[in-house]
Amino acid sequence: MVKPPNNRYSKYFTPILSTLVFLLIYVGLYIYLKINIYPPSENTLAYQNTNFNVLGLSIPKSLDFCGEAFPANNYEIKKNLEREFFNKSYWQSGSSVLFQKARKWFPYIEPILKREGVPDDFKYVAVIESHLSNVVSPAGAAGFWQLVPGSARNYGLVVNDCVDERYHVEKATEAACKHFKDGYAVFKNWTLSAAAYNLGIGGMQNALQRQNADNYYDLILNRETAAFIYRILAYKTLLSNPAHFGIKKRKVSALSKIPMQRISVDSTISNLKNFAKLYQTNAAVIKLFNPWLLQNQLLNPDKRTFIIEIPKDLTRDYSDYAIDLIGENGALPQNETDPPLLLPADTSSALIEYQSLTHTLKEGETLAELALFYEVSEKELRLWNKLTDTDVPKPGNILTLHFKK
Repeated sequence: MVKPPNNRYSKYFTPILSTLVFLLIYVGLYIYLKINIYPPSENTLAYQNTNFNVLGLSIPKSLDFCGEAFPANNYEIKKNLEREFFNKSYWQSGSSVLFQKARKWFPYIEPILKREGVPDDFKYVAVIESHLSNVVSPAGAAGFWQLVPGSARNYGLVVNDCVDERYHVEKATEAACKHFKDGYAVFKNWTLSAAAYNLGIGGMQNALQRQNADNYYDLILNRETAAFIYRILAYKTLLSNPAHFGIKKRKVSALSKIPMQRISVDSTISNLKNFAKLYQTNAAVIKLFNPWLLQNQLLNPDKRTFIIEIPKDLTRDYSDYAIDLIGENGALPQNETDPPLLLPADTSSALIEYQSLTHTLKEGETLAELALFYEVSEKELRLWNKLTDTDVPKPGNILTLHFKK
Protein backbone atom coordinates (compact mmCIF):
# COMPACT_ATOMS: atom_id res chain seq x y z
CA MET A 1 0.00 0.00 0.00
CA VAL A 2 1.21 3.41 -0.88
CA LYS A 3 1.39 5.90 2.11
CA PRO A 4 0.47 9.59 1.62
CA PRO A 5 3.33 12.00 1.72
CA ASN A 6 4.27 13.13 5.22
CA ASN A 7 3.21 16.85 5.61
CA ARG A 8 4.12 18.23 8.97
CA TYR A 9 1.49 21.07 8.64
CA SER A 10 -1.46 18.83 7.93
CA LYS A 11 -2.27 18.40 11.60
CA TYR A 12 -3.02 22.20 11.89
CA PHE A 13 -5.10 22.53 8.75
CA THR A 14 -8.34 21.03 10.00
CA PRO A 15 -8.71 23.23 13.17
CA ILE A 16 -8.00 26.45 11.21
CA LEU A 17 -10.51 25.57 8.57
CA SER A 18 -13.10 24.80 11.21
CA THR A 19 -12.50 28.16 12.92
CA LEU A 20 -12.85 30.10 9.67
CA VAL A 21 -16.08 28.35 8.83
CA PHE A 22 -17.44 29.11 12.31
CA LEU A 23 -16.53 32.79 12.03
CA LEU A 24 -18.16 33.09 8.63
CA ILE A 25 -21.34 31.51 9.92
CA TYR A 26 -21.35 33.78 13.02
CA VAL A 27 -20.82 36.97 11.02
CA GLY A 28 -23.49 36.03 8.50
CA LEU A 29 -25.96 35.21 11.27
CA TYR A 30 -25.22 38.53 13.08
CA ILE A 31 -25.77 40.54 9.90
CA TYR A 32 -29.04 38.74 9.22
CA LEU A 33 -30.35 39.36 12.74
CA LYS A 34 -29.21 42.99 12.75
CA ILE A 35 -31.06 43.74 9.53
CA ASN A 36 -34.21 41.74 10.04
CA ILE A 37 -34.85 41.48 13.77
CA TYR A 38 -33.09 44.01 16.02
CA PRO A 39 -34.14 47.70 15.75
CA PRO A 40 -31.49 50.22 14.74
CA SER A 41 -29.61 51.87 17.57
CA GLU A 42 -30.86 55.27 18.71
CA ASN A 43 -29.50 58.25 16.82
CA THR A 44 -27.97 60.58 19.37
CA LEU A 45 -27.03 63.28 16.87
CA ALA A 46 -29.05 66.49 17.07
CA TYR A 47 -29.90 68.24 13.84
CA GLN A 48 -30.82 71.92 14.00
CA ASN A 49 -31.77 74.16 11.14
CA THR A 50 -29.61 77.26 11.22
CA ASN A 51 -30.48 78.47 7.73
CA PHE A 52 -32.79 81.40 8.41
CA ASN A 53 -33.63 81.85 4.75
CA VAL A 54 -35.65 78.63 4.57
CA LEU A 55 -38.34 80.44 6.54
CA GLY A 56 -39.16 82.37 3.39
CA LEU A 57 -38.03 85.62 4.97
CA SER A 58 -34.99 87.73 4.40
CA ILE A 59 -33.52 90.95 5.65
CA PRO A 60 -34.80 93.87 3.53
CA LYS A 61 -32.24 94.98 1.00
CA SER A 62 -32.38 98.56 2.15
CA LEU A 63 -32.72 99.46 5.83
CA ASP A 64 -32.15 102.74 7.58
CA PHE A 65 -32.92 104.51 10.82
CA CYS A 66 -33.70 108.21 10.41
CA GLY A 67 -32.01 108.12 7.01
CA GLU A 68 -28.81 106.65 8.46
CA ALA A 69 -28.06 103.48 6.50
CA PHE A 70 -27.72 100.08 8.12
CA PRO A 71 -24.34 98.48 7.21
CA ALA A 72 -25.74 95.25 5.77
CA ASN A 73 -22.42 94.19 4.18
CA ASN A 74 -20.99 93.24 7.59
CA TYR A 75 -21.68 89.58 8.42
CA GLU A 76 -21.63 89.95 12.22
CA ILE A 77 -23.89 93.00 12.11
CA LYS A 78 -26.32 91.28 9.76
CA LYS A 79 -26.40 88.24 12.04
CA ASN A 80 -27.39 90.45 14.99
CA LEU A 81 -30.21 91.93 12.93
CA GLU A 82 -31.38 88.48 11.83
CA ARG A 83 -31.67 87.49 15.48
CA GLU A 84 -34.25 90.23 16.01
CA PHE A 85 -36.09 89.47 12.79
CA PHE A 86 -36.32 85.71 13.16
CA ASN A 87 -36.37 85.03 16.89
CA LYS A 88 -39.68 86.82 17.38
CA SER A 89 -42.71 84.54 17.64
CA TYR A 90 -44.59 87.78 18.34
CA TRP A 91 -44.78 88.75 14.67
CA GLN A 92 -47.55 86.30 13.86
CA SER A 93 -49.36 86.00 17.20
CA GLY A 94 -49.41 89.61 18.38
CA SER A 95 -49.10 91.76 15.30
CA SER A 96 -52.84 92.50 15.03
CA VAL A 97 -52.85 94.05 18.51
CA LEU A 98 -49.75 96.09 17.75
CA PHE A 99 -51.24 97.39 14.49
CA GLN A 100 -54.32 98.59 16.36
CA LYS A 101 -52.16 100.29 18.99
CA ALA A 102 -50.16 102.05 16.29
CA ARG A 103 -53.33 103.26 14.61
CA LYS A 104 -54.54 104.77 17.90
CA TRP A 105 -51.36 106.32 19.26
CA PHE A 106 -49.15 107.30 16.33
CA PRO A 107 -51.51 110.25 15.60
CA TYR A 108 -50.63 111.57 19.08
CA ILE A 109 -46.89 110.92 18.82
CA GLU A 110 -46.06 111.81 15.21
CA PRO A 111 -47.09 115.51 15.30
CA ILE A 112 -44.98 116.08 18.42
CA LEU A 113 -41.90 114.48 16.84
CA LYS A 114 -42.37 116.68 13.79
CA ARG A 115 -42.89 119.82 15.86
CA GLU A 116 -39.79 119.08 17.95
CA GLY A 117 -37.61 118.39 14.91
CA VAL A 118 -37.11 114.71 15.76
CA PRO A 119 -37.22 112.14 12.91
CA ASP A 120 -40.44 110.14 12.59
CA ASP A 121 -38.59 106.82 13.09
CA PHE A 122 -38.30 107.60 16.80
CA LYS A 123 -41.93 106.59 17.26
CA TYR A 124 -40.69 102.99 17.09
CA VAL A 125 -38.71 103.62 20.29
CA ALA A 126 -42.03 103.90 22.13
CA VAL A 127 -43.16 100.67 20.46
CA ILE A 128 -40.21 98.65 21.75
CA GLU A 129 -40.13 100.41 25.12
CA SER A 130 -43.75 99.80 26.13
CA HIS A 131 -45.73 98.37 23.20
CA LEU A 132 -47.58 101.70 23.40
CA SER A 133 -49.00 101.21 26.89
CA ASN A 134 -48.65 102.94 30.24
CA VAL A 135 -46.65 100.12 31.79
CA VAL A 136 -44.25 100.13 34.73
CA SER A 137 -40.93 98.29 34.61
CA PRO A 138 -39.34 96.50 37.61
CA ALA A 139 -36.74 99.30 37.61
CA GLY A 140 -39.44 101.96 38.06
CA ALA A 141 -39.53 103.29 34.49
CA ALA A 142 -43.08 104.17 33.48
CA GLY A 143 -45.34 105.26 30.66
CA PHE A 144 -45.20 104.92 26.90
CA TRP A 145 -41.59 106.12 26.88
CA GLN A 146 -40.44 104.28 30.01
CA LEU A 147 -38.93 107.30 31.71
CA VAL A 148 -37.41 106.94 35.17
CA PRO A 149 -38.46 109.60 37.72
CA GLY A 150 -35.13 111.47 37.67
CA SER A 151 -35.02 111.84 33.88
CA ALA A 152 -38.69 112.76 33.75
CA ARG A 153 -38.18 115.60 36.22
CA ASN A 154 -35.04 116.77 34.41
CA TYR A 155 -37.11 117.16 31.25
CA GLY A 156 -39.89 119.12 32.92
CA LEU A 157 -42.43 116.49 33.97
CA VAL A 158 -44.13 116.51 37.36
CA VAL A 159 -43.60 113.26 39.24
CA ASN A 160 -44.85 113.08 42.84
CA ASP A 161 -47.33 111.18 44.99
CA CYS A 162 -50.28 112.96 43.44
CA VAL A 163 -49.25 113.56 39.82
CA ASP A 164 -47.08 111.51 37.47
CA GLU A 165 -46.89 113.03 34.01
CA ARG A 166 -44.96 110.08 32.65
CA TYR A 167 -48.46 108.65 32.10
CA HIS A 168 -49.44 111.68 30.01
CA VAL A 169 -48.79 110.40 26.48
CA GLU A 170 -48.19 113.77 24.84
CA LYS A 171 -46.17 115.38 27.66
CA ALA A 172 -44.03 112.25 27.99
CA THR A 173 -43.42 112.33 24.22
CA GLU A 174 -42.21 115.92 24.51
CA ALA A 175 -39.83 114.90 27.32
CA ALA A 176 -38.50 111.98 25.26
CA CYS A 177 -37.89 114.36 22.33
CA LYS A 178 -35.73 116.55 24.56
CA HIS A 179 -33.62 113.52 25.42
CA PHE A 180 -33.26 112.55 21.75
CA LYS A 181 -32.18 116.08 20.81
CA ASP A 182 -29.71 116.22 23.69
CA GLY A 183 -28.19 112.99 22.40
CA TYR A 184 -28.00 114.31 18.85
CA ALA A 185 -26.31 117.50 20.06
CA VAL A 186 -23.54 115.32 21.49
CA PHE A 187 -23.18 112.59 18.85
CA LYS A 188 -24.43 114.31 15.66
CA ASN A 189 -25.97 110.95 14.86
CA TRP A 190 -29.58 109.82 15.38
CA THR A 191 -28.70 106.13 15.72
CA LEU A 192 -26.36 106.84 18.63
CA SER A 193 -28.95 109.20 20.09
CA ALA A 194 -31.58 106.42 20.07
CA ALA A 195 -29.17 103.91 21.63
CA ALA A 196 -28.25 106.51 24.26
CA TYR A 197 -31.92 106.64 25.24
CA ASN A 198 -31.39 103.10 26.51
CA LEU A 199 -27.83 103.35 27.81
CA GLY A 200 -27.71 107.01 28.79
CA ILE A 201 -25.83 109.80 27.02
CA GLY A 202 -22.89 109.58 29.43
CA GLY A 203 -22.77 105.80 29.14
CA MET A 204 -22.70 106.01 25.36
CA GLN A 205 -19.93 108.62 25.43
CA ASN A 206 -17.85 106.37 27.69
CA ALA A 207 -18.39 103.35 25.44
CA LEU A 208 -17.32 105.24 22.32
CA GLN A 209 -14.23 106.64 23.99
CA ARG A 210 -13.23 103.40 25.69
CA GLN A 211 -13.58 101.34 22.52
CA ASN A 212 -12.21 104.02 20.18
CA ALA A 213 -15.33 103.75 18.01
CA ASP A 214 -17.40 106.34 16.22
CA ASN A 215 -20.66 104.49 15.48
CA TYR A 216 -23.19 102.21 17.18
CA TYR A 217 -22.55 99.13 15.06
CA ASP A 218 -18.88 98.86 16.05
CA LEU A 219 -19.58 98.94 19.78
CA ILE A 220 -19.62 96.03 22.22
CA LEU A 221 -22.49 96.88 24.59
CA ASN A 222 -24.69 95.25 27.19
CA ARG A 223 -27.23 92.81 25.81
CA GLU A 224 -30.21 95.18 25.90
CA THR A 225 -28.50 98.18 24.32
CA ALA A 226 -26.72 95.94 21.80
CA ALA A 227 -30.12 94.78 20.50
CA PHE A 228 -31.86 98.17 20.75
CA ILE A 229 -31.38 99.53 17.22
CA TYR A 230 -31.81 96.11 15.60
CA ARG A 231 -35.14 95.75 17.41
CA ILE A 232 -36.24 99.20 16.24
CA LEU A 233 -35.46 98.21 12.65
CA ALA A 234 -37.42 94.98 13.02
CA TYR A 235 -40.52 96.76 14.37
CA LYS A 236 -40.21 99.48 11.78
CA THR A 237 -40.25 96.83 9.05
CA LEU A 238 -43.19 95.03 10.66
CA LEU A 239 -45.38 98.12 10.95
CA SER A 240 -44.44 99.69 7.63
CA ASN A 241 -44.21 96.50 5.56
CA PRO A 242 -46.12 93.62 7.24
CA ALA A 243 -46.03 91.53 4.07
CA HIS A 244 -42.30 91.07 4.64
CA PHE A 245 -43.19 88.86 7.62
CA GLY A 246 -45.83 86.94 5.72
CA ILE A 247 -48.60 88.87 7.47
CA LYS A 248 -51.66 89.60 5.42
CA LYS A 249 -51.79 93.21 4.38
CA ARG A 250 -54.33 95.08 6.43
CA LYS A 251 -55.67 98.57 6.66
CA VAL A 252 -53.27 100.51 8.84
CA SER A 253 -54.65 104.00 8.38
CA ALA A 254 -54.41 106.11 11.50
CA LEU A 255 -57.45 106.75 13.67
CA SER A 256 -58.49 110.29 14.45
CA LYS A 257 -57.57 111.70 17.83
CA ILE A 258 -60.41 111.72 20.34
CA PRO A 259 -62.04 115.18 20.44
CA MET A 260 -61.47 116.49 23.95
CA GLN A 261 -62.77 119.21 26.21
CA ARG A 262 -59.69 120.75 27.83
CA ILE A 263 -60.09 122.22 31.30
CA SER A 264 -57.30 124.39 32.71
CA VAL A 265 -56.73 123.96 36.46
CA ASP A 266 -54.26 126.02 38.50
CA SER A 267 -55.55 125.26 42.00
CA THR A 268 -56.21 122.26 44.23
CA ILE A 269 -59.06 119.85 43.46
CA SER A 270 -60.04 118.42 46.81
CA ASN A 271 -62.54 115.88 45.47
CA LEU A 272 -62.31 114.50 41.95
CA LYS A 273 -65.86 113.14 42.05
CA ASN A 274 -67.35 116.54 42.73
CA PHE A 275 -65.15 118.06 40.02
CA ALA A 276 -66.37 115.42 37.54
CA LYS A 277 -70.03 116.18 38.29
CA LEU A 278 -69.50 119.77 37.18
CA TYR A 279 -68.78 118.41 33.69
CA GLN A 280 -71.55 115.77 33.60
CA THR A 281 -69.19 112.85 33.94
CA ASN A 282 -67.63 110.79 36.72
CA ALA A 283 -64.25 110.25 38.34
CA ALA A 284 -63.67 107.01 36.41
CA VAL A 285 -63.72 108.87 33.09
CA ILE A 286 -61.46 111.60 34.49
CA LYS A 287 -58.95 108.99 35.71
CA LEU A 288 -59.08 107.04 32.44
CA PHE A 289 -58.23 109.97 30.18
CA ASN A 290 -55.92 111.63 32.69
CA PRO A 291 -53.98 108.65 34.06
CA TRP A 292 -51.32 111.03 35.36
CA LEU A 293 -53.75 111.82 38.20
CA LEU A 294 -52.76 109.25 40.80
CA GLN A 295 -55.29 110.07 43.50
CA ASN A 296 -58.89 111.15 43.84
CA GLN A 297 -57.73 114.69 44.40
CA LEU A 298 -55.23 117.09 42.88
CA LEU A 299 -52.97 118.77 45.41
CA ASN A 300 -51.43 121.82 43.78
CA PRO A 301 -49.62 123.99 46.34
CA ASP A 302 -47.31 125.44 43.65
CA LYS A 303 -50.27 126.68 41.58
CA ARG A 304 -49.07 124.86 38.47
CA THR A 305 -51.37 124.84 35.48
CA PHE A 306 -52.64 121.38 34.59
CA ILE A 307 -54.93 120.51 31.69
CA ILE A 308 -57.62 117.93 32.45
CA GLU A 309 -59.17 116.34 29.37
CA ILE A 310 -62.67 114.92 29.05
CA PRO A 311 -64.05 113.39 25.83
CA LYS A 312 -66.62 115.60 24.16
CA ASP A 313 -68.65 112.53 23.21
CA LEU A 314 -69.45 110.63 26.41
CA THR A 315 -71.67 108.12 24.62
CA ARG A 316 -68.81 106.49 22.75
CA ASP A 317 -67.20 103.24 23.91
CA TYR A 318 -63.56 103.92 24.82
CA SER A 319 -62.71 100.50 26.21
CA ASP A 320 -60.12 99.87 23.49
CA TYR A 321 -58.15 102.88 24.78
CA ALA A 322 -58.46 101.88 28.42
CA ILE A 323 -56.03 98.98 28.41
CA ASP A 324 -53.31 101.22 26.95
CA LEU A 325 -53.95 104.19 29.20
CA ILE A 326 -54.30 102.39 32.52
CA GLY A 327 -51.43 100.00 31.86
CA GLU A 328 -51.30 96.39 30.75
CA ASN A 329 -52.12 95.23 34.28
CA GLY A 330 -54.81 97.84 34.85
CA ALA A 331 -52.76 98.92 37.84
CA LEU A 332 -53.20 102.69 37.86
CA PRO A 333 -55.07 103.72 41.03
CA GLN A 334 -58.82 104.28 41.08
CA ASN A 335 -61.42 104.57 43.81
CA GLU A 336 -63.16 101.25 44.47
CA THR A 337 -66.56 102.93 44.33
CA ASP A 338 -66.00 104.28 40.83
CA PRO A 339 -67.50 102.44 37.84
CA PRO A 340 -65.10 100.18 35.93
CA LEU A 341 -62.68 102.11 33.75
CA LEU A 342 -63.63 99.92 30.81
CA LEU A 343 -67.00 101.68 30.61
CA PRO A 344 -67.72 105.24 29.50
CA ALA A 345 -69.54 107.83 31.58
CA ASP A 346 -72.14 106.57 34.06
CA THR A 347 -75.27 107.82 32.37
CA SER A 348 -78.17 105.78 31.05
CA SER A 349 -77.49 106.86 27.49
CA ALA A 350 -73.77 106.11 27.68
CA LEU A 351 -73.71 102.59 29.09
CA ILE A 352 -72.43 100.02 26.64
CA GLU A 353 -73.91 96.53 26.79
CA TYR A 354 -71.52 93.60 26.80
CA GLN A 355 -72.03 89.90 26.40
CA SER A 356 -69.71 87.41 28.06
CA LEU A 357 -68.69 83.85 27.43
CA THR A 358 -66.46 81.35 29.18
CA HIS A 359 -63.82 79.07 27.72
CA THR A 360 -62.36 76.05 29.47
CA LEU A 361 -58.68 75.88 28.68
CA LYS A 362 -57.70 72.61 27.00
CA GLU A 363 -54.41 70.74 27.14
CA GLY A 364 -51.83 72.47 24.96
CA GLU A 365 -53.82 75.71 24.48
CA THR A 366 -52.08 79.01 25.20
CA LEU A 367 -53.45 82.48 25.90
CA ALA A 368 -51.87 83.77 22.70
CA GLU A 369 -53.70 81.13 20.63
CA LEU A 370 -56.95 81.80 22.46
CA ALA A 371 -56.66 85.55 21.90
CA LEU A 372 -56.00 85.00 18.20
CA PHE A 373 -59.03 82.68 17.88
CA TYR A 374 -61.45 85.08 19.58
CA GLU A 375 -59.87 88.17 17.97
CA VAL A 376 -59.06 89.85 21.26
CA SER A 377 -55.71 90.72 22.80
CA GLU A 378 -53.82 88.56 25.25
CA LYS A 379 -53.59 91.60 27.52
CA GLU A 380 -57.40 91.86 27.57
CA LEU A 381 -57.64 88.18 28.46
CA ARG A 382 -55.29 88.70 31.37
CA LEU A 383 -57.13 91.84 32.49
CA TRP A 384 -60.56 90.17 32.38
CA ASN A 385 -59.33 87.15 34.33
CA LYS A 386 -57.06 89.01 36.77
CA LEU A 387 -53.93 87.29 35.50
CA THR A 388 -50.55 88.93 35.83
CA ASP A 389 -47.95 88.94 33.06
CA THR A 390 -46.29 85.89 34.61
CA ASP A 391 -49.40 83.83 35.41
CA VAL A 392 -49.74 80.69 33.26
CA PRO A 393 -53.30 79.27 33.33
CA LYS A 394 -53.58 75.49 33.49
CA PRO A 395 -55.76 73.07 31.49
CA GLY A 396 -59.21 73.07 33.04
CA ASN A 397 -59.11 76.73 34.08
CA ILE A 398 -62.25 78.61 33.06
CA LEU A 399 -61.53 81.92 31.37
CA THR A 400 -64.04 84.73 30.84
CA LEU A 401 -64.20 86.87 27.67
CA HIS A 402 -66.28 90.00 27.01
CA PHE A 403 -67.68 91.28 23.73
CA LYS A 404 -69.65 94.40 22.93
CA LYS A 405 -73.19 93.60 21.73
